[in-house]
Amino acid sequence: MSKAKIQLQGLLQEEEVIVEDVHGAVSLRGKSCKIDNLRLDAPVSGTVYGTLLNYEGALEKLGDAVNEPPYKEAPKAPVLYIKPVNTLNGYGMPIPIPSGVPELEMGAALGVVIGCTATNVRVEEALEYVEGYTVVNDVSIPHESVYRPAISQKVRDGFCPVGPWVIDRDAVGNPNSLVVRVYINGELRQENTTANLIRSIEQLIAEITEFMTLQKGDTLLVGVPENAPLACAGDKVRVEIDDVGTLENTIVHEEELAAEGTRI
Repeated sequence: MSKAKIQLQGLLQEEEVIVEDVHGAVSLRGKSCKIDNLRLDAPVSGTVYGTLLNYEGALEKLGDAVNEPPYKEAPKAPVLYIKPVNTLNGYGMPIPIPSGVPELEMGAALGVVIGCTATNVRVEEALEYVEGYTVVNDVSIPHESVYRPAISQKVRDGFCPVGPWVIDRDAVGNPNSLVVRVYINGELRQENTTANLIRSIEQLIAEITEFMTLQKGDTLLVGVPENAPLACAGDKVRVEIDDVGTLENTIVHEEELAAEGTRI
């Protein structure tokens, strides 16, 4: 059993829990609870930074196009973007699919939550700046180019489910060797591993903090594997990361949520 933090809906302060089962059970205030019986917000409060093309397969998928305009060459540094606060979504909450959009990409990502101010961090010390890890679904509307930030495709309301918790760093033996799976309606649709990252978690933190400071509470997404599976309205999506947890959400038409007055 490992320590973790959750964010209950309606409460300002995080709750410390003991994870009894990484696939859905905690001890909260001395009582065993199933995650499905709790109403949770995203357990992170800082800026969420995504990383493009950090899986070997994702870069390879670009093929020769990576050496042609507009790219001209493979990235020499981490390619970052931001998932702003409006995108944050909790475990079990609906993911809104906009009108006229048939499917959404499910971007399974390990979230690295920063535990203290990180500037010019050395690779060998990088994990000392990590508070813990969480599961993230970096949702986006399918699009081709990664050259310019895909703002309208990646930063819509509710497009960044996070959770169910931030598990303590020490509960994860090697974050660079975690199996990541995506299930849609119970069917396994994607499986990969953080062993396929181009930049390890330590290297990613070191390179980013060469030019910008990461603050306590910020979350760094280490990347999304190639061939992100697609899901449509009504689909139940489950993202699993070994030793970290399981994140479940359902795709719902945006207009249905608006009619119900559902808060994202």
